[in-house]
Amino acid sequence: MPIIPYIPTNITVHLGTPNQNAENITVPFTDYIKNVASGEIYPTWPDSALRANIYAIITFALNRIYTEWYTSKGYDFNITSTTAFDQSYAKDREVYENISNIVDEIFNDYIVRQGEIQPLFAQFCNGTTSTCAGLSQWGTVTLANQGQTPYQILQNYYGENINIIENAAVQDIEESYPGRELRVGDAGNDVKIFQQQLNRISRNYPAIPTIAITTGIFDNQTRESVEKFQEIFNLPITGTVNKSTWYKIKEIYNGVKRLGELLSEGLKLEDVTTQYSRELVEGMSGYDVITIQYYLNVISYFNPNLNIFPISGTFDTNTVNAVNAFQNEYGLLMSGTVDEITWNKMTEVYNNILNSLPPDYQGTAAKLYPGYFLTPGEQSENVRDLQTYLSVISNNNPEIPPVTIDGIYGNETRDAVYTFQALNGLPPTGSVGPVTWSKIANQYDAIINS
Repeated sequence: MPIIPYIPTNITVHLGTPNQNAENITVPFTDYIKNVASGEIYPTWPDSALRANIYAIITFALNRIYTEWYTSKGYDFNITSTTAFDQSYAKDREVYENISNIVDEIFNDYIVRQGEIQPLFAQFCNGTTSTCAGLSQWGTVTLANQGQTPYQILQNYYGENINIIENAAVQDIEESYPGRELRVGDAGNDVKIFQQQLNRISRNYPAIPTIAITTGIFDNQTRESVEKFQEIFNLPITGTVNKSTWYKIKEIYNGVKRLGELLSEGLKLEDVTTQYSRELVEGMSGYDVITIQYYLNVISYFNPNLNIFPISGTFDTNTVNAVNAFQNEYGLLMSGTVDEITWNKMTEVYNNILNSLPPDYQGTAAKLYPGYFLTPGEQSENVRDLQTYLSVISNNNPEIPPVTIDGIYGNETRDAVYTFQALNGLPPTGSVGPVTWSKIANQYDAIINS
């Protein structure tokens, strides 16, 4: 799910209450809004009243989609057709022409609170047989007849601190689950997202350990937080985040933030800001670019159809050509950019290469990056290898603290990694990803071969 809300191309409506055995239908979003508006309001109302109500109808639906309100509860639809839970939708309902025209004009506009990004939970009721804390549909008629604009009408019900976002992007709905189980050693935006959500949940459920640094690296502290969450909410205690755990975290997060309520805690941009680039394109530079260059070069070494190229740290012409060649070789659309699909395929191919190598393949040279982040608390042969390389480097560079080669990623190893990263211009995370590993390996190889 993108950081900034968008207008979905289509929306799936459940024709009943959430638990009712009823039909799901998928319709264009604009058709859905026209249908609901034609059932909720009267075409004879003043134009300002119609527009205010349609803004509310659009925004209510977008809130359900952006928060994945029903997806996070395990349902296979975006919204229901009943006013007991959502807003009225009727299959084959007649749509009024003037309402249709207004929807075509403003369908990609929605309401937010100032300083927040999520579509407002734009609650409304008819104002006669039912009342609520949100918009009164018949009340909008009175205000429109008094000369108020749609924005003024909305402010009257939702408060002066609202904005109308105009011309939002339109795209197909994407589910937020990354499509693979996340575990210790994984890193990226998906990890950072659920780390931030768990930390917010822990304020309401203090038994869940707070993750001290939400760097987007799945470390042992994150695993402990996940395990406690799974225990509290009766999920299998795996310490990994599969689809059911991902959406249970999102469901509870929505609840503690009250995102499905008119007076919610709200989401600010910093609440959803991610650390890693969502798509790498020509002209970018930095840590993420070095990572894909490293992966592509290792893959190219084992695949004669691909070419090795310099690791420059900049997404240059060589990198574009290498990405295109990789995408063509592995059946992806050639774009020359690295999106999530290309990244996942790249890591899959890299890990397949690792798993196919015999144990003694590299002899005395440093091994290839093991395919996951090494983090404090781990005990493994990969940690032992890392300590071996750091020990040799430390013997030649007294600035690097000495390490004990015991296969345990403790404070001693973490401090050596911190120092190595600082000396080599890398982000000082204390964890070892592909860039840190490759630099350590290169220095180790240079020393033993000198």
